[in-house]
Amino acid sequence: CRLEALHLSFKNMCKLKPLLNKWLEETDSSTGSPTSLDKIAAQGRKRKKRTSIEVGVKGALENHFLKCPKPSAHEITSLADSLQLEKEVVRV
Repeated sequence: CRLEALHLSFKNMCKLKPLLNKWLEETDSSTGSPTSLDKIAAQGRKRKKRTSIEVGVKGALENHFLKCPKPSAHEITSLADSLQLEKEVVRV
């Protein structure tokens, strides 16, 4: 386990601290059933839903990538605005 071996980055430790504090509070106040532990762990790994891209938009992104495989931040922003997508979606 990386936690036991102390092979976690500072950022990972900061993310784990609130989860471990909740777990400690819960185990002190109750028996600490596995279902409650699963709920606490699930709170730490919330992810954004995957973006579904329409065929025409995908084609536009592919064409732009063929012309310019490494676009600048400005180009990404303008492309995102023109396709009505988030900048991060276009970047990825």
